Formats: sequence, C-alpha cells, structure tokens
Amino acid sequence: MDKPIRNTAAALLLSITILLASCSGDNGGGNTTQPTNENNEPTSTTEPVFEPTPLPYDAPLTGLKLEKAAEARPIAVMINNFAAARPQSGLTNADVIWEVLAEGGITRLIAVFQCTEGLTDSIGPIRSIRPYLIDIGDSYGAILAHAGASNDGYDVLQHQGKPYLDEISNAGSYFWRSKDRKAPHNLYSSLEKLRTGAEKKKYNLDKQVPPYTFAETGSAEAGVPASDITISFLLKDYSVGYVYDSAAGLYKRSIGGKPHIDLNNNEQLSGTNLVVLGADHETLDNAGRLSVDMTSGGSAMLFQKGKAIEAEWVRAPDGMVRIVKNGVELPFVPGKTFFHIVPNKPTFEGHVSWVQM
Repeated sequence: MDKPIRNTAAALLLSITILLASCSGDNGGGNTTQPTNENNEPTSTTEPVFEPTPLPYDAPLTGLKLEKAAEARPIAVMINNFAAARPQSGLTNADVIWEVLAEGGITRLIAVFQCTEGLTDSIGPIRSIRPYLIDIGDSYGAILAHAGASNDGYDVLQHQGKPYLDEISNAGSYFWRSKDRKAPHNLYSSLEKLRTGAEKKKYNLDKQVPPYTFAETGSAEAGVPASDITISFLLKDYSVGYVYDSAAGLYKRSIGGKPHIDLNNNEQLSGTNLVVLGADHETLDNAGRLSVDMTSGGSAMLFQKGKAIEAEWVRAPDGMVRIVKNGVELPFVPGKTFFHIVPNKPTFEGHVSWVQM
C-alpha cells in the first residue's frame, strides 16, 4: 500500500476510536453512564436524606420532647440552701426549682422531679418542711420528701392526708447520711429510693400534673432587654444572680457571688425561664418561722430569651401558680424554670433588678 493511503487509513481509524470512546462516556475515568431504571429512565445516585421523626410527647413541666409520656407523679424535695450545704446534689435533674425564704433570712429550695425516672444520683442535702412549702409541692400533686417539719407543718401533713416521706417520722430507711459533711447538712436520698418509699406507702404513683403552657418563642417579644439579673432576699449570702447566655438560651445561676454548682456533675445550674413572685410574708414566732401567702396572687416578673416581662401571678383553679398578663397565661420557653418568692415589703420591685450587658 502506498504511504499516503496508509496515513489516511490510520487517521480515519483513530477518529473512529475517539468517537466511540466519546459516545461511551469513557474518558479514562471509568464508565460514568447515568444509571437507569427498568423503564430506561435516569435515576438519582444521591443518598436519600432522612429527617428524624419528632418525639411525640411533651414533658408537662418543661415542655421538652419525650419518647414516651411522662406519667409519674411528681416528687418535691426540700433542699437545704444554707451556705454550708452548698454545693447541693441532684438539682440539674429537677424539672422545676422554687426558692423561698425560711427562718433567719436563709432560703430553701424545693426541687420538683417529674419526667426523670429511676435516678440513683444523690439528691440533697434534704431539710425540713413548712406549711407554705407543703402548699408549693401540693400545687403539683407531688409526694413530699423532707426531714422533719414545724408543728404546724406536721399538723397539715397528718390531718390533711398529704403523701409525704419524712426521714424522721415515717420513712427513714429511704434516706442516708453522708460522711463527707457534718449534720444536719448531710442527709440525702435519690429518686429511686423515694419512689420505692412512695410505693411501699401505697401512695397513688400516677397522679397527673397539670401542664404548663409552652411556646418556642415564649413571651419575650413583650419584654425589655435584661441579661444580667439580681434577686435579693434578706442576706447577702443569699443574693441570687443570673447571666443570660444567648448562644445556649440559658440563664446561668450564681448565689452569694459564686456560680451555683451541682456537686454530682460539677455543672452550673441554669434555666430557660426565671420567675419572681411577690407574696405577703408574716413572722410567726421568735424563731423567725414564716407564713407566706401562696393564694392571693400579685406582682411577678418573667425572664426569658434575654427579656424581662412585667406580669402577675395567680393561683389557678387547678391549683398551679400561673403567670399571666392582662388575664392571659404567658407561655414558657421549653426547658427548666426557676421560681423565686420574695416579700412584697418594703416593695416587690426592690427585690429584683436587671441590666442589659
């Protein structure tokens, strides 16, 4: 074959080879032909994205989502807040925490547990109960856990049929004393022990708690900026501070100028909602025991999402304390709530202040 003819044939063969490779999609990186289904229609190779199924239940006292309904009866534990009793244990597991004056200007904490089950973590130190503390726990239909009571406290417990677990009079085996602290600041229990004690006492264990109202946005749009909050009781060591962490949406709690820590996990106490209530206080005796009016309602402040909202509190027909504005209940942001009861005298406003940082 002549040389020009051979060159022309070779060039034609090379062109055909390139054309076939192009049509097959082979560019040296393997076959990239788009897959098809049985009808020869293109199909996607992208992995499907699965959205998590929303949890179906809301916790009655926190509004947080749950896999199963929270049906356990609440347990309200009287927590020692004397300076020597801090840091306490178990408070980060509580759904709601109340703080109220006891005698001598100190405050006591009432930790309400409802959607946490079977915890063996320590709760305490645990202290005695008073009629207005019974009233707070009773508003949730809670089983009351405490160590002793005032004479009028025992009168209420024993003659009004309240469900209670008292380390001194009827349930000592469900509490223990820690060797790490001096009495009386060393008495503890756990949810597991307390629920076992309540079962042995044959208390109704599935009494339902009336839920709070919740909304993701809360009521903050009606408020004014407030990110650094101070709540004063009577003594400097019991001055409470909260600083709002906007990234976490939480108020970080301090007491006596120091972060308030849970000894079990070394976490600082925090909440999504803060409530301050004004109530009439009366001194009953030389020991400084108090009567606190938990029925008449009055002035309140609600803090959430870095805002302060002026409001009122009422005792609703279901027994719960509700926060309202113009007669309408204000929703909480889902999460934990701290309630603080301060005296109306000399003024309610004198016990709470805030600034915008």
